[in-house]
Amino acid sequence: MTTTPDSRSLLTVIILGASGDLAKKKTYPALFGLYLRDLLPSNTIIYGYARSHIEIGDFKARISKGLKGDEEKKKQFLNLLHYHSGKYDEKASYDEFEKLISAEEKKQQGIDKFNRLFYMAIPPSIFIEVSIGIHGSLISKNGWSRVIVEKPFGRDLASSRELVSELGKLFKEKDLFRIDHYLGKEMVQNLMVLRFANAVFEPLWSKSHISSITITFKEDIGTEGRGGYFDQFGIIRDVMQNHLLQVLSLVAMEPPVSLNADDITNEKVKLLRCIQPIKMNEVVLGQYTSDSEGKIPAYLDDEGVPKDSITPTYAAAVFHINNPRWRGMPFILKCGKALDERKTEVRIQFQRPDNFLFSDDDISRNELVMRIQPGEAVYLKLLSKKPGLENKIEQTELDLSYRHRFENLDLPDAYERLILDAIKGDHNLFVRDDELDVAWQIFTPLLDQIEREKVKPEPYTFGSRGPKSADELSKRFGFIRSLGYNWPGNSPQGNKKN
Repeated sequence: MTTTPDSRSLLTVIILGASGDLAKKKTYPALFGLYLRDLLPSNTIIYGYARSHIEIGDFKARISKGLKGDEEKKKQFLNLLHYHSGKYDEKASYDEFEKLISAEEKKQQGIDKFNRLFYMAIPPSIFIEVSIGIHGSLISKNGWSRVIVEKPFGRDLASSRELVSELGKLFKEKDLFRIDHYLGKEMVQNLMVLRFANAVFEPLWSKSHISSITITFKEDIGTEGRGGYFDQFGIIRDVMQNHLLQVLSLVAMEPPVSLNADDITNEKVKLLRCIQPIKMNEVVLGQYTSDSEGKIPAYLDDEGVPKDSITPTYAAAVFHINNPRWRGMPFILKCGKALDERKTEVRIQFQRPDNFLFSDDDISRNELVMRIQPGEAVYLKLLSKKPGLENKIEQTELDLSYRHRFENLDLPDAYERLILDAIKGDHNLFVRDDELDVAWQIFTPLLDQIEREKVKPEPYTFGSRGPKSADELSKRFGFIRSLGYNWPGNSPQGNKKN
């Protein structure tokens, strides 16, 4: 493994909820990715903890199935893994776990600093009791202890504040890392560079030149057996309140004083405080039905979903930012499951040219599109004369598709970046307590109104674009969809309209 600045220190990664799907599909593969890149400290132990009684051989076999890479490296990584079963709500279980960890740590020679990173891959309902267990028994006595907490961070403002308060009694803010994995995605990382390192963009980055900004999250799958869990939260809490709002804040914030984590978060918080209350008549909610052939089950047919559920699987909402840069210009956020494709993108649509040379029918709007996933790319839609004898205008693009521009592209998973930053103690990509509070201040009144008025979502067919009202909402706020343009990078066939 890699040499570290302090080879006399040991890192113990402790994964709470190690037998669950999140740990299997995300946490352990991310740690393995760091191992393959030689980015884990040279002295590392990985301990899993959960209620399930699993023999270590069976546990390693289970984890191994989710690891991709060199087989010899995989064996070496699996040798770092340990597992212990115990209760989440019993101090004696944590005390016993502490003895096992300490015994394993003491086997390492020449170590005088014992750091511990706790990853809570557990349901939010047991965050507090597990945190109490960590604080009471597992904190390192000679080294730092840091805690990674997975979303959701509450259901509304009150529950979020309660969670922040209870965690604040046990850990300092500098030792808490609230993870939103979207902040670790490569293109989200690139947003600030595109904005502030390119002189061509910043002068145009305002209501004076932009007519609308649309941030879209689309999944082409339904809840697929997770409907019972999803029904407790819905698409607004699951995606819009965190992932999309984080992207919005990076797109719209003012330039920070520095690249320091607190300076960046300060600007994000200032921006979020300028967002006006969301109006119900500027929101569209949807819930997917079966596909056109009736082969794929509807949301209401998923296991655990009540037959009378009105939980939305799709949401679109218009956001208004009351500051000099953006006042009067709409931000349109859309997210949904069971749609026609999988993609997440930021689409900045510019105003039409202020001249009389070309009619509205001849020209389409310029757009800067940042494709977050899949197929990371940035492309600028422009108008050009179509080659030939006729003076016809055609839409084309300046295209930076990562897979074409960068050879041997090997992008790290978002969780790899976030876990590495937590090891370094870098909060840049994590959610601060006041940032979380402002986010819930924005969404809680809307969520309360939806639940109080029992707003019924508009049905939409599995595999469609979503509710028809969503396109009408975008059109109402000035977004003009280009129906005749195909971005070549969108698919091998290039048959999606963008």
